[in-house]
Amino acid sequence: MRVVMVKSKLICLIILPLVAAAQVPQKVRVRVDASARTGPWAPVFRYFGYDEPNYTYMPHGKKLVGELAAISFAPVYFRTHNLLVTGDGTPALKWGSTNAYTEDASGNPVYDWSIVDKIFDTYLQAGGKPLVEIGFMPKALSVKPEPYQHSWAPDKQYNQIFTGWAYPPKDYAKWGELVYQWVRHSVERYGRQQVESWWWELWNEPDIGYWQGLPEEYNKLYDYTADAVKRALPSARVGGPSTTNPGSPKAAAFLRQFLEHCLKGRNAVTGKTGAPLDFISFHAKGAPQVVDGRIQMGTAVELRHVDAGYQIVASYPSLKNLPIIVSEWDPEGCAACSARIYPQNAYRNTTLYPSNTAVLLKHSIDLAQRRGVKLEGLLTWAFEFEGQPYFDGFRTLATNGIDKPVLNIFRMAGLMQGYRVRLSSDGALGLDEILSNGVRRQADIDGMATAGERQVAVMIWNYHDNAAPAPPVPVQTEISGLPAGLTRVLVEHFRIDERHSNAFTVWKEMGSPQNPSPEQYARLEAAGRLELLESPRWTPVAKGTVRLEFSLPRHGISLLRLTW
Repeated sequence: MRVVMVKSKLICLIILPLVAAAQVPQKVRVRVDASARTGPWAPVFRYFGYDEPNYTYMPHGKKLVGELAAISFAPVYFRTHNLLVTGDGTPALKWGSTNAYTEDASGNPVYDWSIVDKIFDTYLQAGGKPLVEIGFMPKALSVKPEPYQHSWAPDKQYNQIFTGWAYPPKDYAKWGELVYQWVRHSVERYGRQQVESWWWELWNEPDIGYWQGLPEEYNKLYDYTADAVKRALPSARVGGPSTTNPGSPKAAAFLRQFLEHCLKGRNAVTGKTGAPLDFISFHAKGAPQVVDGRIQMGTAVELRHVDAGYQIVASYPSLKNLPIIVSEWDPEGCAACSARIYPQNAYRNTTLYPSNTAVLLKHSIDLAQRRGVKLEGLLTWAFEFEGQPYFDGFRTLATNGIDKPVLNIFRMAGLMQGYRVRLSSDGALGLDEILSNGVRRQADIDGMATAGERQVAVMIWNYHDNAAPAPPVPVQTEISGLPAGLTRVLVEHFRIDERHSNAFTVWKEMGSPQNPSPEQYARLEAAGRLELLESPRWTPVAKGTVRLEFSLPRHGISLLRLTW
């Protein structure tokens, strides 16, 4: 790939048609034993988040919420920043507001849950649930209220966003009462049983600029928050601290001091030892870059941060069995940083994004098993941006109501049910190689498989960290361990590649229209859905085994679903 400058200082990456020097790879053999269970299949992928809460109930946002809520048999959770920020609800990049808390002339609290309710109503009506991020600081409570609303844009310094909403409260008791009233209102509106199924997480990335206070002040805020949540609903689940990459010494130190506070620190509210902690959250981000004119993903970087977080939690025996939510789990750190300005982010519209996600999904699960911790969720921080150009290089799941290829990897994962079963591939790099070196030495042709009631699902990918073309790989898949006496199975072969489940390719072939006609829009909508590679077909079973052969392009993903 090469970086080019075009009109209006737009930066993009263009994949050049390179001639591959290597011969067509030999056939890769993937073997699945549907009778060899390796553990339950937990839909940890069903968590999503974004900065701008007011996009939730806008037309494209509401459409996307509905689509995401439909990807999994288990509830899909949504996390968003700015749920307590003061303002009129007008969104902007990395900004949103609800005006949930203001004060009258005498300094008395005034609560208004109308916008918050509108957001949560959208989730619940679609069948989803909130992972409630408790933040940020209302203007009337901030110790430094001015300036309050930022005017950040992708070409500005990121730290300009850290304004009055990022500061500690001037009155911790008022903050605690705000949280108490919020939880109580939620119970009254949605019912105890519903709210018991939510997660309540304090703040976002308090180890960096999102928290303009000391670690000790965050701990104090947590004490008041957890106390308020539990007073309103003792069975509610509260946790944190949602810190940044645990492989960073500063972030690791913040996470450890928070966990130690919850275990043995002096509680600022009760005066007793410790604080309630029902789950632990942290973030893990990769670091894509442009190398020799091509995008190179940072798979190893992200996995190392995931692993570092698991190891920190595992080092506390009394916390080891608490659920872990990696509440931002992404290839890099800024969803609103368009590839027009940050060329390393040009992976976002392409099949590099979903194939990278597939690799990270498998190995994030495997690392949790290795470290003996309880993984609850891996949250993709990507949603949609209203009023932005089509396919403008933001980290999103859809653009102007058109689904991007990455959304289909979650649809694939949602078709997997039951138990994980043994899968081996002679084209797999393996976890330790990827942790050490990423996917650089050669492609990783690997997968995951599940077996449920009357079905088996096998996901297989052809992934490399480099966005360089390569010949497709012939794959021979052998699925054994099927029930005795079974003679035929119905095989559905879903595919994500340049030609399937890929609205971006279709949009480029249309000439990249920014004002597509109704006919073009309908075609783009259809192209964004998860697509079959071929018609479903009944396939013979011989001695409990099915053999399937197909060609898999670089950065392509196949999902084979067998039912009977």
